[in-house]
Amino acid sequence: MGCAHYTWDQNRDKVSSVFAGQPSRRSFNRFNGDQVLFLINFYGTLSEDFTIRQARIIEWEIAHHLPVEIKSEVSVFNWIRDTATQPV
Repeated sequence: MGCAHYTWDQNRDKVSSVFAGQPSRRSFNRFNGDQVLFLINFYGTLSEDFTIRQARIIEWEIAHHLPVEIKSEVSVFNWIRDTATQPV
């Protein structure tokens, strides 16, 4: 991921158990690299032709265009789904 403004949890066991499965109503932190990566990867699993380029675009969109009123992982995922289908 190309943005250097993230925090990363050093406890990888905790990360893999917390950020597993589907997005939830858990509060979203755009500065948590593990959480951003989780949502991008989850979106990618639902797309047949997902590319690294698309992942980087989504990451950039989250960093620069995600509305501040979007608070949960589910809401962020829905926003990604809606914006990722628009032409770049």
